[in-house]
Amino acid sequence: MLVVDMDDTLLTDDHEISKENATMLLKAQEMGVYVVLASGRPTSAMIEYAKDLRCDVNNSFMISFNGSTITDLKEDKILFEHSLTKEQIHSIYDFSQENNTQIITYLNGKIISERTSEYIDLESTITGLELVIVPSFKDAVTTSAVKCLLLEEPNYLKTVEPILKNAMPDLSVCMSKPFFLEAAPYGVDKGAAVQILAEKLNIHPSEIIAIGNAGNDLTMVQYAGLGVWVDNVDDELREFGDVIVASNNDHGVAEVVRKFILNV
Repeated sequence: MLVVDMDDTLLTDDHEISKENATMLLKAQEMGVYVVLASGRPTSAMIEYAKDLRCDVNNSFMISFNGSTITDLKEDKILFEHSLTKEQIHSIYDFSQENNTQIITYLNGKIISERTSEYIDLESTITGLELVIVPSFKDAVTTSAVKCLLLEEPNYLKTVEPILKNAMPDLSVCMSKPFFLEAAPYGVDKGAAVQILAEKLNIHPSEIIAIGNAGNDLTMVQYAGLGVWVDNVDDELREFGDVIVASNNDHGVAEVVRKFILNV
């Protein structure tokens, strides 16, 4: 199994899959390797990329919402989903207000927020999801949702991360971009989702390669038999991978396939 993060790993800075990366991922699948996209993105913001790579035709799977959801692409059905309760989301909202961060969540395929901002607009652009501005976040969120995103200037948001972890130990908390702080149910992360999928497919960790660039990729990079960072990885994470390859703009994913799957 080859598990690949999307933004800043598989995708270039223009949010595209390079021809080199696409060609190598197709070759890996021809050799019987499951290519699994794993992202903090919502499912709907990943599916077209997966289809472009023929992951559906090749009976593969997809991990979205940072591990909260696993989708069987061939059958077009959810294998696993774990969500925050309404009460948890409301508590995260209260935390965001006390700590001066923006907050969004995802309902019915849309982004829910009380405001717009540079960072919220960027999430809407990246995912292609409609942003719905509501007068009251709590009044709008009356059901469970897979995750919340806290957003703010990177240096400040980094100081908020340990405060959130300490205040809400019942959450899984990680950075997916310097200005995105993710909050999901406890025990939900990319590594846990990869493990669930690997056990279903009877694939040993030694048969898995995982490629990422950010804090939300750390658990899957550590779980995999070969954990790979692209060269634009956050500096504090570099020591926790087994291999570092070329950056997302220089076809690092293709390099992994050539070196460790095709052996050329």
